[in-house]
Order: sequence, then C-alpha cells, then structure tokens
Amino acid sequence: MSWLHQPRTRRNALTAASGLVVGAALPAAVSTSASARSLPAAGQYANPVLWQDFADIDVIRVGDTYYYSASTMHYSPGAPILRSYDLVNWEFAGHSVPVLDFGAKYDLNGARGYVRGIWASSLAYRPSNRTFYWLGQIDFARTYVYTATGVEGPWSRLTTLNTSYYDAGLLVDTDDTMYVAYGNGTISVAQLSPDGRTQVRAQQVFSTPSNIGTLEGSRFYRINGNHYIFVTRPANGQYVLKSTSGPFGPYTLRQVLLDLPGPVAGGGVPHQGGLVQTQSGSWHYLAFVDAFPGGRIPVLAPVSWTSDGWPVVQLANGRWGSSYPSPVVPAPTRQVTPMTGVDTFDGTTLKPKWEWNHNPDNTKWSVGNGLTLRTATVTNDLYWARNTLTHRIQGPTSTATVQLDYSAMRDGDRAGLALLRDSSAWIGVRRDGGATRVVMVNGLTMDGNWNTTGTGTEAAGAGVSGGRVWLRATADIRPGSPRPGTFSYSTDGVNFTRLGPSFTMGNNWQFFMGYRFAIFNHATQALGGSVRVARFELSTP
Repeated sequence: MSWLHQPRTRRNALTAASGLVVGAALPAAVSTSASARSLPAAGQYANPVLWQDFADIDVIRVGDTYYYSASTMHYSPGAPILRSYDLVNWEFAGHSVPVLDFGAKYDLNGARGYVRGIWASSLAYRPSNRTFYWLGQIDFARTYVYTATGVEGPWSRLTTLNTSYYDAGLLVDTDDTMYVAYGNGTISVAQLSPDGRTQVRAQQVFSTPSNIGTLEGSRFYRINGNHYIFVTRPANGQYVLKSTSGPFGPYTLRQVLLDLPGPVAGGGVPHQGGLVQTQSGSWHYLAFVDAFPGGRIPVLAPVSWTSDGWPVVQLANGRWGSSYPSPVVPAPTRQVTPMTGVDTFDGTTLKPKWEWNHNPDNTKWSVGNGLTLRTATVTNDLYWARNTLTHRIQGPTSTATVQLDYSAMRDGDRAGLALLRDSSAWIGVRRDGGATRVVMVNGLTMDGNWNTTGTGTEAAGAGVSGGRVWLRATADIRPGSPRPGTFSYSTDGVNFTRLGPSFTMGNNWQFFMGYRFAIFNHATQALGGSVRVARFELSTP
C-alpha cells in the first residue's frame, strides 16, 4: 500500500476490535486464542504461518508449487519471492527486481530512497510461454515489467510503461490476454499488448463510495467465468469487486471483512493479500497483519464461496483463527529450507534471504570465504553508509550472532550488527588512534521525511584485542510493549557479555518495513579498511 495515501482511519483501525464481518464459523475445536503460539494440533497449522516481514502479498500456484511476492521498499535486490508446497512452510527462492536502477537515490548517491522503491507489486505466471511476470510502479512515475522462466532468475526487464499502475494486480486471463487492475479510490483496468510491452486500453471500472473511504491494493482474478478485483481498505478491511461481463465490468462490490480480530496478539486486522486455489480445489486467503516493530506478517485462512459467487473467509468464533486445518496438498518432493540457521557465506553469491540497504557498491564486498565488507562510504551516519546487509528478524523473538574478523579495520572505521529502522541501535567495533573497542550505540534516528536526526551516542564500551569478536543482538518483536532489543559480545564465541542498556524498538507504522538485523562497515575518516564476517546465525528460543 502507498506511503502517500494513508487515511487517518488507518491509525484508528489498528486499535479497532469490532465491526461487521462476513464469514462462517468453524467448529469451536479450532483454537481461537489470539495469543497462542503453541504448536498446532496434528493436521493443523498455526498463524502467523511465517513471522517475518513480507507485506503487500501476491500469491500464486504453478503446478504443485506456491509462490509469494512481497514489498521491499528501499532494499536491494527487490521484490522477494518465497516458495512453498503447502502454503504454510515457506523458503526464499529469489528476487524479481535484481537492482533498484531507478535513480541515484537508490544508490545513496546524493539522495536516499527510504520508504520508496518496491511496494504493492504483482506476480503472475503465463502458461503460454512458461514465463513469470512481475509488474510494479516506481515513484508514481512509471511501471516496470520483469520476466523470468524460473523464479530463481535470472530476471530481466521486459518493458517500461509510462503509466503508473498504482498498487497493481496482474491477471493472465484464460485466453492468454494480460490485464492490470490498479488505483487508489478509483479502480481502473488496463489491457496489455500480447507481448506485454505496451498498453492497449485502459478504463475506470469503479469509484469507491465515500462511506468506505479508500480502496487500493488490487489483486485480479478470473474464477468460474467471473472477474474479481480483490481490494483493501487500509488497514482494517478487505472488499471484492465482481464482474459477470468481462474484465472491464461493470463491477459490484461486497465487503469481505472489516475490523476483524486477528490472530496475532497486539497486531492489526488481516488485510491486503491474495486468493489462491489448491490442487484439490479448495481456496485460501493469505493476508498480512500489522505487527510492528517486526513489520507486516502473513496469516492464512480457508475461503468458501456462496452460491452466487462471492468469497467468504472461514472464521473461528467470529475471528481469524489462530489455527486451521492444514491445506490438503500432495506430499512435497522436498523440504523447504528453514528461515533460521547458519550462513557461512559460501559459494559465489549471497543467498536470497539477504537484501542490502539501497543498492550496494559491488566493488566493495565479496563472499566465498565468509563475507568481506570493504568500507564503501566515509560518513558518521549509518543511514548514509552503503553496503549495509540486512536480514529479516524472525518472530516472535530471535537472536542474530555474527563472528567478525576486525583485524583489517583502519582508524575511524565502524563495523558491527544493528537493529535497523528509522530508530536504530547497534553493537560493534570502532577503531580510533590505533585502539579497538567494542561499543553499544543507540540514538540513531530519522524524521518523518526519512532525514537523519541522530547519528548515535555510545552507551557502553569495552576494550578488545586479538582481531576477532562475536557480536549478538536479540530482538523481541511481539507487538505492544516493551519491544526490547539487547546486545552482547564474546571473545571466544561461548561466553557472552551484555553491553549497554535495552533498546526499545519503535512500533510506528509509517516506515512500513519492520526492524532488521543489519551487518555494516563504514569509514568516518578514509576508505581502505575491511572486515570479514565468517559466520551469521539466526536462532530462536
């Protein structure tokens, strides 16, 4: 959803607890506790299906495999794709946008692209040429289309359209024609040329009634001969438009949910996601809930259909269930790669779970024997430093530990592990006057226009020697308070010493993206230094 079109009702919606809900009750045996995070019963799954920040969901199935696309704003590469064989267990597969080559601000070159870039885009598969299509607009100026024959890539840009398809949903219709549904308040449909490179036709198909407010976040479907545009009211409602007369309408509107209690304690209303059908014919709705400071996380619910062709979310005692019966799907041919674990940065490329803060300077980093970060920026402001490498935080709580070789740092260099957002803190190594210290720094802040308002203050420190240190950050991203982040270090990798006070992570929604663990190395005096990260581990209690 857009960062420019947030109605005041969004702030109220996050605390709403009642309202009209369209849905059928499931048996009471299905758990309805919003705070429950115990293991689900056999044959059931628990919500959220994945406690990581993957917002503005588009979900599709190709054969026996499900794919999930999400927003990444200023992180690069953009538009991550997750893969699943059961809609519940997900792994990283690739990125649709290899580099954010949309202007110097995405390179941290004289400008910054925070809270811009990739959001509310769409992923589709075209059987006629066995090709995946990603479509999204950038900076309210142009729409870009990327294609690949496999989600792992390589992805390449097919075309640039001089039309801004806001919050777009891409449909490959049954006759192979491609359509795009898009808009904020006013919803339109565009038809693309057979090769997908140009627009053939565009027409407004719906105007949101004033009593609803704003509708956006389009997802476009053809189901049983009808056309549907699935739209969201940020951040507390979901609606659907239905046409029995083709993609250009006319459309009629029905509410799917409003102010529906969600399954994450302290979190928001499930909304802005997609519908997907399993191989056995059942339907499911994968939505997200606002769950800051961790971001916007996916929850799954089954969907039934009325006799006259409207989707109905299946509820558990009047709310989105904390667990449901698992989708009936064929046994997977392989297990997905866990979202937690160890990375030693082997191979020749970064694994797709990693994303840089803005585009990296590719001459200043390498992998193979660990991750080597050579200083790429001279600055005292982490928000301006290039080549900061980020990893999503696993909820509800998790710990990141890095093994850092700092022996090649130079005077003025700063390297470490951060909890990164518009209010940040870090633990790391600083070298000054030939002396090396491990420090905890907080007070890194941005304002509402994402300009730096604080570059950080050292809250604690200690001398270190020997050229190697283990740095650790633990984050509790459960919505509500106290939302602590804590830091510690070790000189042997076994015994860790707490450093500095607890850092309270912010839970405002305006930055949209959740907190991330971030590995950084930047200079404050001159380039030339480097560090090597031999190991990164993400673990949960």
